[in-house]
Amino acid sequence: MNPPTILILCTGNSCRSHLAEGILRAALGDRATVASAGSKPAGYVHPLAIRAMAEIGIDLAGHRSKHLNEFLNQEVETVITVCGNADQACPMFPGQVNRHHWGFDDPAHAEGTEEEQMAVFRRVRDEIRRVFEAYAAGRLDAWKE
Repeated sequence: MNPPTILILCTGNSCRSHLAEGILRAALGDRATVASAGSKPAGYVHPLAIRAMAEIGIDLAGHRSKHLNEFLNQEVETVITVCGNADQACPMFPGQVNRHHWGFDDPAHAEGTEEEQMAVFRRVRDEIRRVFEAYAAGRLDAWKE
């Protein structure tokens, strides 16, 4: 049996969805296929998101910004939106069973020095980490049954 696909959506697919994708993929391993996409992709993964994740040992360097349409013909078991705009723009996917919305601040809008911006990226990363690691723990427990 193929592992379920979990798709994390955001508007720009440059920060939050990639943070969540990296954290969830690390937590679930090969038990699920984890991907992210956006309703209006920015076309890049934010360098400070890559840096924030490297600090916790997760490499986003190979990630790319993708449009959610890339997944419309795939079986997506769970869709998780991490910003309000993506939740409103989110279509139904073939085979979709679950849908969750957990909103987080967009660190791409952080202002100030690079270090002040990094502080926002770290805060959002840590908030996403708490939520998605708890979600992963619940999924792993359910799969044991």
